[in-house]
Amino acid sequence: MPFQYKNILMIGATSGIGAAMADRLVQEGSKVIAVGRRQDRLDDFIRRHGKDKTSATRFDITDRQGMDEFVRDITHTCPHLDCVFLNAGVQSLINLAQPAKVDLSAFHSEITTNFSCFVDLTMKFLPFLMNKKAETSLIYTGSNLAIVPASSIPAYSASKAALNAFVLCLRDQLRNSSVKVIEVSPPPVQTELHDYMGHESGRKLGMPVDEFVDETYKGLASGSDQVIVGSVGPADTFNEIVDKRRNAFQDLAKLVRGEH
Repeated sequence: MPFQYKNILMIGATSGIGAAMADRLVQEGSKVIAVGRRQDRLDDFIRRHGKDKTSATRFDITDRQGMDEFVRDITHTCPHLDCVFLNAGVQSLINLAQPAKVDLSAFHSEITTNFSCFVDLTMKFLPFLMNKKAETSLIYTGSNLAIVPASSIPAYSASKAALNAFVLCLRDQLRNSSVKVIEVSPPPVQTELHDYMGHESGRKLGMPVDEFVDETYKGLASGSDQVIVGSVGPADTFNEIVDKRRNAFQDLAKLVRGEH
């Protein structure tokens, strides 16, 4: 089954999961606007796939002063945009047991990149997406660590937990709109994200990126709004936690709306 969205903005398209997903979506017939900080990689992306299938914009999502102009430019030059795929992220080791050595600025910067900027971009793209006559979508790359955090990477785990909560709330609040809210939850994947562990060892951690992209694309093409790949611990236990948590969230949302 082909992916239903055909004009996709890929945030974080110059490395890791974002780069691999951008390649796959073009191969499957979608036009992709690649967004990232590294111009050379954006140029390579266009060279690989051609200007008829791709375009690119250099932008750093932490540039909150330039975000309004970025969104205006994208929606003006790409009026057929029907999917915003939010994927950028950073990860680092932080030892909370040595508080004097914790760089609080770096901690909060990681939260901002992985979560707060996603919220900002969502709110700025949402009016455009909601005004489209056909169905549109927002896709978020979360993490299995949103459910079971990793002790050694507390900022990353917390940012993904916050993103997961935000996505649940956004999906519920947009339930009667034409905007579909989708979350992809990866396991560790062999990408540059883990380079802080050392180039060689870091990029051997986790699932091969091609295997991850294959599973993710199948989930997206199936129409699911929650694509979970892999698990933290036994898959049955992990998926049961995810399902029970989502059911509890939906029950609470209905209660708050007075539907119980």
